[in-house]
Amino acid sequence: MSDFMGYLILGLTRGSMYALIALGYTLVYGVLQLINFANSEVFMFGAFGSFIVVHFIVGDSGHAPGWAIPLVFLAGLLSGALSGAAVAWTLERVAYRPLRKRGVPKLAFLISAIGASFFLAQLAGKLFNRFTNNAFPPYFATNKILFHVFGAQVTLLQVVIILSALVMMLFLDRLVSGTKLGRGIRAVAEDSSTAALMGIDIDRTISRTFVISGALAGAAGFLFGTAFVFYSTMGFQPGIKAFAAAVLGGIGNIRGAMLGGLILGVVENMVPFVGIDTRWTDVVSFVVLVVVLVFRPSGILGERLGRAA
Repeated sequence: MSDFMGYLILGLTRGSMYALIALGYTLVYGVLQLINFANSEVFMFGAFGSFIVVHFIVGDSGHAPGWAIPLVFLAGLLSGALSGAAVAWTLERVAYRPLRKRGVPKLAFLISAIGASFFLAQLAGKLFNRFTNNAFPPYFATNKILFHVFGAQVTLLQVVIILSALVMMLFLDRLVSGTKLGRGIRAVAEDSSTAALMGIDIDRTISRTFVISGALAGAAGFLFGTAFVFYSTMGFQPGIKAFAAAVLGGIGNIRGAMLGGLILGVVENMVPFVGIDTRWTDVVSFVVLVVVLVFRPSGILGERLGRAA
């Protein structure tokens, strides 16, 4: 039981980060019917943006008084979100809006997204040295054991990541379902032409959707960087996994993206528990995705954003 709970907690920790990135995919898809493959690089820039801020505050030593640790963490989380939001907003204005204004085919959006992804990865390699593994200064005891669950150790970092992700996911759910901006996003996702006739600014709504999706991906980048080393091409694998999670839960469905991310993270970490070689982790994850889609092609929840609660 202790081994099972240990793998489960690790899976929820990783799945929380997948879910935040998956929300970025699902928000943009729900509004534009577009897969923003550059979202993985938005995630990566969030890690580097927050790293610069945290390193500036605490320096190489990582020394921070106890009372300042929550403030440093909050500064890192916000700077990661702001970095991701800024990159996502720029992407929408430069790579997607001109194509949308010209009414080009959907394939052009896909090519633009892939091109933007490669450009951002190469830009980060130039700016931050593509061959260097970076790590946040150790400004708090990430491996400190807080409590045990059925014999499994739960560390401070795991609690912080899971709680931070849950708070952001719940905030987004309430934002989309219960605010004027959220109603505008759902209206554009349902029928953009009718939404425009009802007085909704389509361009502004789409731009804000990208900003929200980028902020979530950037915050996930900070959490990922706090837990692991990070580098200029770090976004590729988590980005693919998060996209798979969004499809698993139901692409275009916010709660589906949350659920899909958590499920995929748990499945990945249960691979060694059931005795399968860890080299098969990615294979098992995508087998689960295929099996779910065979029996439920629209994903587990399967609603589009415009029809979400």
